[in-house]
Amino acid sequence: MSSAPVPIPPVLNVLDEQPTVRDFLARAYADGKLSLAYLFLGAPGSGKMEAAIALAQLIICSEGGCGSCDECRRVRNRTHPDVRVVEPESAAGFLVEQVRELIEDTSLAPVRGSAKVYILTNVGLLRREAANALLKTIEEPPPGVSFILIGRTVDSILPTIVSRCQRIPFKIVTPGVAARKLELEIGASGDEARVALAVAGTPDRAREFLQSANRRQVRRLMVRTIGELARDDEWDVLCSARALVEAVWMAVGRPVPKARGKAKNREKPEDPVKIALEERIAGKEDYLSRGAITQIEKTVKRELTAKERSGMMEALAVAESLIRDVLTLCEDVPTPIVNRDVADAVERIAAGTCTGGAVRALEAVARAADDIAHNVNPQLAFEVMLLRVKEALACPPSSR
Repeated sequence: MSSAPVPIPPVLNVLDEQPTVRDFLARAYADGKLSLAYLFLGAPGSGKMEAAIALAQLIICSEGGCGSCDECRRVRNRTHPDVRVVEPESAAGFLVEQVRELIEDTSLAPVRGSAKVYILTNVGLLRREAANALLKTIEEPPPGVSFILIGRTVDSILPTIVSRCQRIPFKIVTPGVAARKLELEIGASGDEARVALAVAGTPDRAREFLQSANRRQVRRLMVRTIGELARDDEWDVLCSARALVEAVWMAVGRPVPKARGKAKNREKPEDPVKIALEERIAGKEDYLSRGAITQIEKTVKRELTAKERSGMMEALAVAESLIRDVLTLCEDVPTPIVNRDVADAVERIAAGTCTGGAVRALEAVARAADDIAHNVNPQLAFEVMLLRVKEALACPPSSR
């Protein structure tokens, strides 16, 4: 006999495309049997991060995952001090120091409630030494602490990590299904949804992209920059790189430094590290040692650096998507282009280049992404990329 259906907490409704996962978590919550360590497995875009955020809301919310209270809103906006999303801080993976600081953070009491949630992304990049440091904490976390790990396949993750988590597989969600979901959820057009998915990669990030005027401005600026490369000189290109970096800073909430000279006496921009630190330790300043506050500050800095890097990568994803459309036109591929709203720019660039040039331009974008992943200064990476893309798209007549 099958078990009776259980009510679905509102926050889990985002998992309608993953009904098995939704129902499983709803049942575990209803029975009071939520695990302290989950491992969400599946392809990019299958909704793993959406599920992790929803589960964190369910754990943190005192109203059973209502989705509308201040706690749920903060978790959804990733501003809740007791819910941390932890990403690898180097191209090689998680740093041992990063994991050790995370472990120290788990011993601190929650800031706002009685629970803390740690969401670790890309755990396939959790190498042996870092994983060994984390094992005992995952196996026996402090009271009120839960872990949600996100990866692709079991084979890509160390067995010692897999064995200590409850595995939840996610089925593949096609781009068409993901786009239709965005259309229904936030009223995006089909073209907007396809662009957002191409730029942001996953439905969750695509939704955030569409709801962020600053992130959409980064896209507009990148499209305009690449569209004008053919007639820009070197100084124009360097200025465009600077403008792109500053646009990303605005999109991720980092203050843009003011120009020197007459502006030197103006009020300095707020320090994002200071703001985040104050929120993280609010109400506990008198109970934390100087060393503990220093460790939290280091963690905050790393989180903000990771967020900035993610913004730069998203800007590069815009460039990649645009140039892939150019390549589609150069090759006369019958597939519709993604960036239909800027079809005139795509057609203009394609008319002035060739297949080889578009391929080399894509390689320049990929090199910039690799440079930023390896902590190269973003402005330098953007400058070099734009100059290389400009050169690549200027195909000599004989190659057309």
